[in-house]
Amino acid sequence: MPSLDTLLAFLGISVLITLAPGPDNLMVIGHSLARGRRAGLAFGMGCAAGCATHTAWAALGIAAVVRASPGLLLAVKLAGAAWLLWLGIQALRSGGRLAPTGGLPAQPWRRDLRRGFVANALNPKVGLFFLAFLPQFTDPATGTPSLQMLALGAVFAAQTVIVFGGLALAAGTIGRLLARRPRLGPWLDRLCGVLFIGLAIRLAASDN
Repeated sequence: MPSLDTLLAFLGISVLITLAPGPDNLMVIGHSLARGRRAGLAFGMGCAAGCATHTAWAALGIAAVVRASPGLLLAVKLAGAAWLLWLGIQALRSGGRLAPTGGLPAQPWRRDLRRGFVANALNPKVGLFFLAFLPQFTDPATGTPSLQMLALGAVFAAQTVIVFGGLALAAGTIGRLLARRPRLGPWLDRLCGVLFIGLAIRLAASDN
């Protein structure tokens, strides 16, 4: 297992990375603004679960295999971009019905959890990041590197839940206040839709 000093250093850096503007926290904020705190929190937890998947891929060497295969890497990237594009189109077509005070009943939280998980798990750039990031905090002298990577990944996923939970609660509160004005409901969904579509285009156009 990594030493306590290593874990604390890793935790501090992980929190800074999670707070830095990026696709995941932008999606959590956009989802929370458009659909409320509960939906945003579930989406964030899904992203955290996706991080756990990337950790397993890195520990088992699967991420390295994907990185070494341009065709496989492209397929995963396009699948992730297509998923984000679909989420964006769904938000644009909702016309404000998905807002926190919309006329439809609240969606099951499992749906938002699944959407966050797939959006994160199908982003190969996250997997490549974990492949490069986690080994820097392992030490073969203190144990099996793959097991240390799994432990570090669990720490990263745990702090992701906390950070994304805070972002979801804050953005969801703002979204609820804005959604009390009926005319703003469609614009919240449009904002969320444009964000997802923009991230899809960015992912599809990326070099890696």
